[in-house]
Amino acid sequence: MAKRLNLREFQQDLHNRMQDKNRKGGHMSLLGVQVSGQNYLVEMTDISEVLPQPPLTHVPLTKPWFHGIANVRGTLYCVADLADFLGQGKASGTASNRLLLVANRHDINAALLVDRVFGLRDTGSWHRDAVQQDCYFDEQNDVWRKLDVVDLLEQPEFLQIGI
Repeated sequence: MAKRLNLREFQQDLHNRMQDKNRKGGHMSLLGVQVSGQNYLVEMTDISEVLPQPPLTHVPLTKPWFHGIANVRGTLYCVADLADFLGQGKASGTASNRLLLVANRHDINAALLVDRVFGLRDTGSWHRDAVQQDCYFDEQNDVWRKLDVVDLLEQPEFLQIGI
């Protein structure tokens, strides 16, 4: 039988490895995600957990990008389709969709629905766009934009889900 993955142990191990790398002078790793075919980088400190989309409870009279409420181990999270909110279409609706739970330090129970999670990315060897400082290019010259979760959470449009 396959070994079961303990999510808490995995997250703690990931956190420890990132702390070790930062202490050794390495570049901070970012979480790579895909939203409507575009690559984004999210700081790990802004995300508390990544999980498959659980069943959602529909909330009437809300904006189209608000998908509903998710119950994650007894805590309710408001789920926003990031692609739809950014005006880039809608999440693909496939099994690869994931929820990024916003870290507790932001005092908002929000979850961001993304099409896919690529894993950690180290931007140390990447180069930045001279004009757009939030834009990176990896070794294959693919474009990665940094998603500022704090800025997203401060947008009045994001906080107002009612129509």
